[in-house]
Amino acid sequence: MILPTGPVRVLIATKPVDFRKGMDGLAAFVKEELRTDPFSGVIYVFRAKRADRVKLVFWDGTGTVLVSKRLGEGKFRWPKVEDGLMRLSPAQFAALFEGLDWTRVHGRRMRAPEATQ
Repeated sequence: MILPTGPVRVLIATKPVDFRKGMDGLAAFVKEELRTDPFSGVIYVFRAKRADRVKLVFWDGTGTVLVSKRLGEGKFRWPKVEDGLMRLSPAQFAALFEGLDWTRVHGRRMRAPEATQ
């Protein structure tokens, strides 16, 4: 998957959208409905009514990028909506995008290395 490198924010729309929308329509949806800046570098994730489809739209610094995926088999498993937001770690989102069970992904916290003398 072609995505920006480094730390990125991912916001997942909580309601399905019309998947006939292209990048301009989804950017307008981000601005008007989500009331955020579609050109901020945030990756916006949209789900279709059919749970086997997902679209991502983001600004990469040179232009708007649209990524669309339809699973060959199965459906995306979406997280519960809490407080109007979907919360996933980057690793969980990567698993969701691959069509895997993201609930089985658990991040490990690593301790910072100690200085040696």
